[in-house]
Amino acid sequence: MLKIGVIGAGHLGKIHLKQIKEIPEYNLVGFFDSDPITVKKVSEEMDITSFPSAVELIKNVDVVDIVVPTVAHFEYATIALKQFKHVFIEKPLAGTIEEAKALVSLAREANVKTQVGHVERFNPAFLAVKNRCDSPMFIEAHRLAQFNPRGTDVSVILDLMIHDIDIILSLVKSDVKRISASGVAVVSDTPDIANARIEFDNGCVANLTASRISLKNMRKIRMFQKDAYISVDLLSHKTEVVKIKEMGQDEEEGMFSMVIDQGAGKPKKQIHLENPPITPNNAIRMELFEFAQSIIHNKPVIVTIEDGAKALETAARIIERINFIQPE
Repeated sequence: MLKIGVIGAGHLGKIHLKQIKEIPEYNLVGFFDSDPITVKKVSEEMDITSFPSAVELIKNVDVVDIVVPTVAHFEYATIALKQFKHVFIEKPLAGTIEEAKALVSLAREANVKTQVGHVERFNPAFLAVKNRCDSPMFIEAHRLAQFNPRGTDVSVILDLMIHDIDIILSLVKSDVKRISASGVAVVSDTPDIANARIEFDNGCVANLTASRISLKNMRKIRMFQKDAYISVDLLSHKTEVVKIKEMGQDEEEGMFSMVIDQGAGKPKKQIHLENPPITPNNAIRMELFEFAQSIIHNKPVIVTIEDGAKALETAARIIERINFIQPE
């Protein structure tokens, strides 16, 4: 069993603690949190040992799970990596690009497993269609959430949009060519609603919208590629794949077939609607489980620290474009 410790026992930290206790590959040694009230409450309610300092906790484990505010990611991850501990770190990877690059270098030098908590990669709806996304050329993502003061220490780009940024970067096998963006700070000091257009070298275009001041929640991604349209509802866990294929000369139209007649001399095309089966899962438990498997079997992690750095860099470029066009 892998001895694991959690740094941070806030809202998300408690969820991690609960899930880790359900994963046989882990031995939950304890946790650290800087807030004594949180420490007392979590220790009593969840019957988990607390440590007086992060350094002391890190010394006693093989794996460190960092679930603290973004501003503290670099500090704790640095301590863990310098002691050659495997590190799971919540998204975004770090508070700045410089910190992210430094963590990537430290992880490579330490030669340990590091995974970033981009949990939507483990969303069952995304998993159901991931292998069908061969070469998307237009992507539209909407991530809307009702206002919650938790998370407003960073902009909506780092709080919400970064999930979709990571998914899109994992699907589009091309470098980012150009970014344009706009955003507005409505109730906090940083943008609460933003839109970004990402253009890639291969011609793909992604249009992303994120809001944390909406009246309803929405997490949808639509992808268009040659002869196919793929829709993923990450919130309600629904998928839809619409494919177009040429009909054979001897193929007959079904009663409910949707057929496109392209005119004389051209083959007819048929539209196929499919809803790929979805296997229910707990995405947080799955990402932590897969991290354990990567360590135990020495296989690549699913969301690498390089992936986390790339998503953060793209998010930073979006924020830069928004700041550039802000009125004085």
